[in-house]
Amino acid sequence: MFRRLRWFIGLNQRSASLQKRLPNAKLSCPLKRPAMFDTVQEIAVYIHRFHNLDLFQQGWYQIKITMRWEDDYTTAGTPARVVQYEAPDFGSDDIFGVWGIDDTDNSFLTQPFRIRYARQDVLLSVMISFNLSLGKYEGPPTSAVILKFELMYAPMLENGSDLQASLDAFPAAIHEFRVPPKALLGLHSYCPVHFDTFHAVVVDLSVHITLLKAGVHAPTRKESSDSGAVADTIGGSLDSSSQAVGLVASVNSKEMMLVKALLAARDILLEELQRLSKAVDQLIDLTDFTSKLDDATLFGKDSGKPQNGLEQSTGVLDFRGEGLMKSLSRDDLCNSFNILGNQVLFLWNSFLKFHRVNGKKILEFLREAWANDRRAEWSIWMVYSKVEMPHHYLSSGVNDSSYHGARAKVPIIRKLTDDPAQMAAMRAELHRRSIAQMRINSQSIQDMHLFGDPSRIPVIIVERVMNGPLRTTSGNSYFSSVNKKDTSGMVTELKSVNKLSGASPQQSGRVLKIVVFVHGFQGHHLDLRLIRNQWLMIDPKVEFLMSEVNEDKTSGDFREMGLRLAQEVTSFLKKRIDKASRSGGFKSIRLSFVGHSIGNIIIRTAIAERIMEPVLKYLCTYVSISGPHLGYLYSSNSLFNSGLWLLKKLKGTQCIHQLTFTDDPDLQNTFFYKLCKQKTLDRFKNIILVSSPQDGYVPYHSARIEPCQASSWDNSRKGKVFLEMLNNCMDQIRAPSSDPRAFMRCDVNFDTSNQGRNLNTIIGRAAHIEFLESDIFARFIMWSFPELFS
Repeated sequence: MFRRLRWFIGLNQRSASLQKRLPNAKLSCPLKRPAMFDTVQEIAVYIHRFHNLDLFQQGWYQIKITMRWEDDYTTAGTPARVVQYEAPDFGSDDIFGVWGIDDTDNSFLTQPFRIRYARQDVLLSVMISFNLSLGKYEGPPTSAVILKFELMYAPMLENGSDLQASLDAFPAAIHEFRVPPKALLGLHSYCPVHFDTFHAVVVDLSVHITLLKAGVHAPTRKESSDSGAVADTIGGSLDSSSQAVGLVASVNSKEMMLVKALLAARDILLEELQRLSKAVDQLIDLTDFTSKLDDATLFGKDSGKPQNGLEQSTGVLDFRGEGLMKSLSRDDLCNSFNILGNQVLFLWNSFLKFHRVNGKKILEFLREAWANDRRAEWSIWMVYSKVEMPHHYLSSGVNDSSYHGARAKVPIIRKLTDDPAQMAAMRAELHRRSIAQMRINSQSIQDMHLFGDPSRIPVIIVERVMNGPLRTTSGNSYFSSVNKKDTSGMVTELKSVNKLSGASPQQSGRVLKIVVFVHGFQGHHLDLRLIRNQWLMIDPKVEFLMSEVNEDKTSGDFREMGLRLAQEVTSFLKKRIDKASRSGGFKSIRLSFVGHSIGNIIIRTAIAERIMEPVLKYLCTYVSISGPHLGYLYSSNSLFNSGLWLLKKLKGTQCIHQLTFTDDPDLQNTFFYKLCKQKTLDRFKNIILVSSPQDGYVPYHSARIEPCQASSWDNSRKGKVFLEMLNNCMDQIRAPSSDPRAFMRCDVNFDTSNQGRNLNTIIGRAAHIEFLESDIFARFIMWSFPELFS
């Protein structure tokens, strides 16, 4: 500690960055002269910032990093160097001490920092490099590397030595990542650390990996700019070990594999360095280096002479084939190994210097690349399909798309004996079994929350519903008058904020994005916080309203709950509009809603209120999570139905009467029938219906707004009323041709094998609550379709 303090006190104040070679860092190899063919894995972790999304406790936090081989718990990576890019603000009360190295477990610890409020940023800006010895491997590594991040916590009152002792006690949360063997030859990747649902943070960091020749970890000297120094690095053997080879010896497979690995590491590092340079628009001058790259000279071969059958069919020497390397003496191969090692080291040092100047830009570029890869990376848990939106549902159990064959490319026709919920559950289970048999052979860093046991992760079946024609009556559109009003309203720029504010929005280019989250029956306003956190990670500029007005009031009339929500939303929106108008204005507004369970009915009821009319044209994305949009007219869960009956008889719960259509003797006078006739869905640009066949609390068909098996054979008044409600909802979702709309149904199948068979799983409560306790399904959906949430 005193050694670090002396270093810090003596830092050059004119420099914005700090670098320190650890004088007591353990080398990955003994201090004796390294073996002639020996490599070391170097993994650098750049920690940019710590962002608090939703930590439950204020206090002191610290990040601890360790790494090891996956198949060996005893061999840990050793911290080799630390570069502090920006000096921390030691005058702040929210920073205590400096970063540290723990020699007992070879871990790196950031300086402790204090978290006081949500969405607080702490800039760390430090690069730590670890070395892992490959001495036990007969060639390049065949094992993966495990990166372990621990979140250490101490209460706010701790300080001084008590603080450090409390932080070192035990971690509050752990997040591990796996670097597959393929990636160990070279990788540059964004790697966000989230820890867990109880410690919702984002640690923005990137991981940079290469393979180096062992024994090159002396302090880096300042490279000369003259071409002679570069020539030595490229073409010469700077390691004395090459002079100690002795007599020519036979070449074994390990030595050939190591030379090929270094050759691949050099090529990857050179390609990545050029890619990053282009991405951040900052030139790296590698002209001298690339001009002297000559594989023929590297392996001591003259490409102009015959090589006894070592040429490819094109007549060009194959410098990466085993035939050429087997033809080399051990002396020549050792010389090639040393030259390659020096080339990789030159490129690696060039990258570290380049990153030190452009670290933030590189992180932003890698984050964008990471986000673009999410859909492909997580596709093993996603099943995609496209269906045509039916023209009109009929009482026969099929839709009448067949009568409009020119438009219905993929008509939806189910056998009447098939239960859609059972079919969906069976399809998801078959996919889960196939995941258990998969051999994941990826080159990307793997999040162990997901890849630790892939068969336990929710399976999501995404059904993208393609838009169909509007239902017509006597040749006129069902929404002809509404469409004309919408078309003119959507293309007209915002000249005023209507009745919500007297200020006019200025055309500043800013978009005011607001998301409203509404809980379900007897819920809490923070029930949907995990979905909110995922939305914030995709779009940090979004503002959110966690609705509180109906807490402890969800047993009443939906109309009253909807009015309270409408008043809360308009009041919140007015405040945000006034604030934005005072700080430069905005160009447009995007208002989105997320509801869980009956919270979706409250949302639709609020949208139907007159005070919401001025904001309807701002509606953007609607995410319905297990919402009973068609009520409980056809509910097959007898146990749950018994519970609803008790609530109605014993407590007279009004919303339960409305859900079960017993609030009026005439079905066409019930609340739900009237709600489905009102225009509550037609203004949203994106609609996502999330459901689960395991959820017994909400009828599967009701959450998906589709026909059910029981209604297919019901020709009574009840069946006709149900079909009329269904068609009214679908007509609202069906978009006019001039206004495209994204409409998806997402089926989530949770792994409930650990829960066993209990009352929660029998009545279907487990899946209904799992929507609130897990964010993996939301992460998959939102990052696979980020355009709907940003």
